[in-house]
Amino acid sequence: MAMRADHIWMNGEIIPWDQAKVHVFTHALHYGSSVFEGIRAYETPDGPAIFRGYEHFERLLFSCKVARIPSPLTVDEWMDVAAEIVRANQLRSAYVRPLIFRGYDTLGVDGRGCPVDAILAAVPWGAYLGADALENGVDVQVSSWRRMAPDTLSALAKIGGQYVNSQSIVMEAKDNGFDEGIALDVNGYVSEGSGENIFLIYKDEIFTPPLSNSILGGITRDCAMIIAKDLGYPIKEMTIPREMLYLAEEIFFTGTAAEITPVRSVDRMDVGSGSRGPVTKAIQDIFFGIVTGELEDRWNWLTPVALNQ
Repeated sequence: MAMRADHIWMNGEIIPWDQAKVHVFTHALHYGSSVFEGIRAYETPDGPAIFRGYEHFERLLFSCKVARIPSPLTVDEWMDVAAEIVRANQLRSAYVRPLIFRGYDTLGVDGRGCPVDAILAAVPWGAYLGADALENGVDVQVSSWRRMAPDTLSALAKIGGQYVNSQSIVMEAKDNGFDEGIALDVNGYVSEGSGENIFLIYKDEIFTPPLSNSILGGITRDCAMIIAKDLGYPIKEMTIPREMLYLAEEIFFTGTAAEITPVRSVDRMDVGSGSRGPVTKAIQDIFFGIVTGELEDRWNWLTPVALNQ
């Protein structure tokens, strides 16, 4: 079933979903000149709440800066629009997608003469990697596709055209019978999944690649690190050789879409016992406890949305 809702925000107005249209000569369609974010709104006992929205919109504006696409709104204005569109669609939980892109004017590669268009959508969306993946884990492969080398693309920005690389990673994995792929960087060290950061647990220590290994500085990644440190687990941001994926006792992905998802096997070799491990579960329990309102929001990650206003 197609992802959709009743209403969408586009260029300053909330309009019916089917009225949100662009011209086929839109610059972003031809060259990937767009920036975007993925944000979740979670259902809590007090209604929907946007998860770390300010940090997501701060990163959106950073991506705009790198791509030289001016944002039509400030961070606070984007937060207001996000609340408005969740409320307009009366969603108790949602996936929120802001997108800023170069519109229709010219097909020159330098699209700065094109108008800037923007949308913000909120749609229902469940577990990205499958309903049972959060408990049972996913099977992944090391991809033949590498992440971008330094000074080729901007790994820290969410620019639309860069996700052709991610598409190659995940399509290859699925064609080979896996749920997801893990990409190495240009030097052959572990980088990230097609749309997820990665963590490894070995001998009660947690390892994750640093920003210099061509990864996105994930916001859910940051959550996992905060929770793990609070639980007393040491975390090392370090260059990770491929074979550590086979040595690890636990592995998990993080991301707005993937949330915190355990990895069950890599290249058809079980990770640890081949099931979700205790460290992953402990981090999951706190993460999901906070976003569902069952635990105290100790780090102020949630921004409530009033559905009746």
